[in-house]
Amino acid sequence: MTASGSGPDGGLPESEKGRLADLDRRIAGAKRARAVKTGEAERPGDTGNASDMAVAMRMSSEFVAAILVGAGIGWSIDWLAGTGPLVLVIFTGLGFAAGVKNVLRATNKMGK
Repeated sequence: MTASGSGPDGGLPESEKGRLADLDRRIAGAKRARAVKTGEAERPGDTGNASDMAVAMRMSSEFVAAILVGAGIGWSIDWLAGTGPLVLVIFTGLGFAAGVKNVLRATNKMGK
């Protein structure tokens, strides 16, 4: 026989144990219903972080922007200097390298 207050039940009578078990089931059901209603239900593969897509969009837009800025600077220099597309190609490559560096830097920050 267990003493009153000891063990996981705390020495509760059987009727109270049943009521507590029923209460636990009702609370769990209410939590599930609320999660479904608010759209917080667990989905397979869901990491639980809603901003993952925002981070991916930011990184891809920064990558494309770096390439476009490099190409724009190269084209402007070519236009001002009257040269061929040599500077355009060089600066587009530099923009690509800068974009890769930005993406790598952002992913390193996410890993920490």
